[in-house]
Amino acid sequence: MTNSNPRVALITGATAGIGQAVARKFSENGMQLILAARRREKLEELTNSLGTDCHILELDISDRAAVDKAFNSIPDEFSEIDVLVNNAGLALGMESASKADLNDWDEMIDTNIKGLVYCARTVLPGMVSRDRGHIINIGSVAGSYPYPGGNVYGGTKAFVRQFSLNLRADLLGTQIRVSCVEPGATKTEFLTVRFKGDSEKAESMLKGANPMTASDVAEVINFVATAPSNVNINLLELMPVSQAFAPFAINRT
Repeated sequence: MTNSNPRVALITGATAGIGQAVARKFSENGMQLILAARRREKLEELTNSLGTDCHILELDISDRAAVDKAFNSIPDEFSEIDVLVNNAGLALGMESASKADLNDWDEMIDTNIKGLVYCARTVLPGMVSRDRGHIINIGSVAGSYPYPGGNVYGGTKAFVRQFSLNLRADLLGTQIRVSCVEPGATKTEFLTVRFKGDSEKAESMLKGANPMTASDVAEVINFVATAPSNVNINLLELMPVSQAFAPFAINRT
């Protein structure tokens, strides 16, 4: 079986980190790109730096009506989406559950769960009618391995994992693939956002750790997207060599 040859990809959270790295990798493959993010100036800057046809969507994926309107505005030449990379997501804070900000919890749920679901549901009918397509949801090792302060963020990523598997079950009998890619420690804007602009604190979290880069993760996502067309990679978890699993915590009295 030959490798799949996707032509049009839609990437959410495309202007930074993993999303931007995926856009650059897919551009090298000659794919047409639909780039979605909140910051229009960053979208235009990225588009101008890529050597491929692009269409931009200035979009907050947590806004259901905006997702519907934006996706329905996609020009005909970009409308047959072969790959959706559901990348937009965030973590906010690392306080214990009793001290966490409920507004942070709302924003993580709205983006990491509801926004991801809105995008998947919006592209699925077209994929089903064409009997081809690939949804690649970006999860996290936080969805499998709990840690103090991970509370709602980890919960949202556990949802992404299970939603991906359930989508795959729903789509059995079609040629549509669903994958969940779950990165571990990666050096991007992610931690700066998590600590609300405190770059010093963000840097300290990965100091001396030799974490993965966004480009490292993009290589893996590209591998998933271009795997032989009869192969569905269900779950793919990756970590830097410097990261592993912690022992069980025991409170001793």
